[in-house]
Amino acid sequence: MTPHELIAVIDKHERWLKRQMGGARAMLALADLQGHNFSGANLQNCKMSGANLTECDFTGVNLTAADLFAARLNRAIMINCNLTNADLRGAHLRGARMKCAILRGADLRGGALLDRRNPGSVKMEPSDLRGAEMEDATLANANLAGADLSECSLVGADCSGAQMAGCNLTRSALKNTNFSGSDLRGVNLAGANLAGAKLRDCNLAGAMLTGAVLRNADLQGANLEGVDLSSVDMLGANFSRSAESFSATIQRILTAHQQWIVSNGEKGERADLEGQDLSHIDLIGANLGGSNLKGVNFSGAKLRDGMFVMADLSGASLQYADLTGATLDGANLRGSNLTGAKLDAAKVGSVEIKGPNGRGTGRKWPANLSNTILVQASLTRAMLRGANLSGADLRGADLTSANLLEANMRGAKLTDAITTGASLPEPDDDEDDFL
Repeated sequence: MTPHELIAVIDKHERWLKRQMGGARAMLALADLQGHNFSGANLQNCKMSGANLTECDFTGVNLTAADLFAARLNRAIMINCNLTNADLRGAHLRGARMKCAILRGADLRGGALLDRRNPGSVKMEPSDLRGAEMEDATLANANLAGADLSECSLVGADCSGAQMAGCNLTRSALKNTNFSGSDLRGVNLAGANLAGAKLRDCNLAGAMLTGAVLRNADLQGANLEGVDLSSVDMLGANFSRSAESFSATIQRILTAHQQWIVSNGEKGERADLEGQDLSHIDLIGANLGGSNLKGVNFSGAKLRDGMFVMADLSGASLQYADLTGATLDGANLRGSNLTGAKLDAAKVGSVEIKGPNGRGTGRKWPANLSNTILVQASLTRAMLRGANLSGADLRGADLTSANLLEANMRGAKLTDAITTGASLPEPDDDEDDFL
């Protein structure tokens, strides 16, 4: 088809859409249109099933409800193209440029194709979007089940409510992509970058995430059944796992500790969870006072309003954990990592030491935060009176209105820390200021 013939087809199609005389629907099924320019045209409801549209320019084209079943769109330019409710089953879009394209409600499932080499035989082929550039595209409620999206870029795209079960998204760029409420069962996300992605309430059951990056991603309410997170970068990710989702051994230890607390040590047993991986566990309001939590991985854990009086958390990993309102009086946090953690209104002070007769001795056991990493941590209104913060790294921490009177701050690093309204101890005679 010549360019002049194609222009005539497009003109008649636009007349057909307006119900004008001389109009006719564009029927371009199986046509070889490689390299043609359709930019700016209105081709909604056109029929291009099986057409060769390789390297065509569809910039700004309206393809709403278009029939593109099994069409070849490899390396096509589809920037700002409107593909709402389009039929793209079995379509090939490898290397297509689809920045800001709208695919809301589009069907990108596999399609049954006739095999020309074996007449009469039919085979299913997945939609091929390998290496497609789909930054800021809209795929809300689209059906991409089983599609191959490996090494594609969906940075900033809206995939909320999309059906993507069984998709191949290996090594794809998915930073800040919105997958809220989407079906991602069995999806392959190995090596994908999902930093900052929104995955709220999505179904990731059975998904493969080997080597994936989920830094600062929002996974609240996501179904992670059967997902192995051992090799996933989850730093700063927002999601929680109930205690019931951990091993039976962990659950027994937590239950026995609760009995030990309630019975004042007459029943149950003090918790010993040294070295355990409890990342992203939800223990809001739990009482783990006096427990052994050395080296425990509490990164991203929900520990708000928890009780950790006299607990041993030395060397623990608490990056981005939420300890808002928690009580850590007398706790040992020496050498622990609390980067980005929330300790707003937390109590991290001293415990009165009592003698054998149960009476106070007049001496106190301070919380130990020596050599603790608190970079970018939030400690607004925290009570740290008398705590040992020697050698602590508080660079960039927010200490607004915190109480640090009588705290040991020798060698503490406070570069870029916010101390507005904070009550700070007097510096030692041999130190002009904190580091």
